[in-house]
Amino acid sequence: MAKHLLGLENFTKAELVNYLDNAEGFVEVSSREIKKVPSLRGKTIVNLFLEPSTRTRTSFEIAAKRLSADTINISGSDSSVNKGENLLDTTQTLEALAASVLVLRHRESGAHRFLATHLKNTSIVNAGDGTHEHPTQGLIDCLTLRQIYGDRFYGGLTIAIVGDVLHSRVARSNIFAHRLLGNKIRLVGPPTLLPDYYVEKSAFDYPNLTVHHSLKDGIEGVDAIIALRMQLERQDGFFVPSLKEYSKNFCLTENIIKATCPKAVLLHPGPVNRGVEVASDVAYGTRSYVNRQVTIGIAVRMAVLFLLTSGTKEKLTTVNES
Repeated sequence: MAKHLLGLENFTKAELVNYLDNAEGFVEVSSREIKKVPSLRGKTIVNLFLEPSTRTRTSFEIAAKRLSADTINISGSDSSVNKGENLLDTTQTLEALAASVLVLRHRESGAHRFLATHLKNTSIVNAGDGTHEHPTQGLIDCLTLRQIYGDRFYGGLTIAIVGDVLHSRVARSNIFAHRLLGNKIRLVGPPTLLPDYYVEKSAFDYPNLTVHHSLKDGIEGVDAIIALRMQLERQDGFFVPSLKEYSKNFCLTENIIKATCPKAVLLHPGPVNRGVEVASDVAYGTRSYVNRQVTIGIAVRMAVLFLLTSGTKEKLTTVNES
């Protein structure tokens, strides 16, 4: 078992399935009246979030506490990085304080891979690095789809990823995962938000990936839609004329979904900008699994923390209540 979870790009299919199988076991734990197990008793999990987060940070905190770990949460304003200390010195200090796992969100792509070469005793979990990857969200999306579609999840699905692909780490993690699984991926959005290397496909060696600049054509007949938030905080240029113009062409409404892919389910990593990428009645309507993703997220992150600290490659078979 790898010491760190830096991304899904270099995963094998077996590793991906192992994470999902273990997460499935923790879904059962989360349904109990007493949602706590002793698996990480004596371990310390540090959540260091140097970018804003609600869902991911809270989810990791709940996951660690349900595993009986000691949990420390540090934001950018609370850390010595805010005083000018560099990231390596900060994380080596946390390692010296015997942190078992460091869950890190950072604005720079590749920050986690850099730290992994320097930290000897602390495992690193990538909770989002710049526009690179968000591996736990990719695992959440995969487990959600596996629960919905069963065996079809393994190579039998067509999935549309719609919106700001250029700046989306969630899109990248999903692309890497579904390349392993053999599912078809359609990237849908305006040309300015779909990078050339996706269009060329060569960067991913992924023959099942296609690019579409028409929402109607892109979602025609798909099984699932992963809607992406317009990440204005990462955009240093005018990638679309206006949010109103973007919404006019790419907002997912019930009418267009019914006309093109009436059986499709909707996923979204959150937060949802209602009326921009998804209409309000779709965002939390009958086809939406947005809240289910949040619930599954706790189980996925429990599995990640468990596997990194236990080092096991085996599926979790027994989880006893504390």
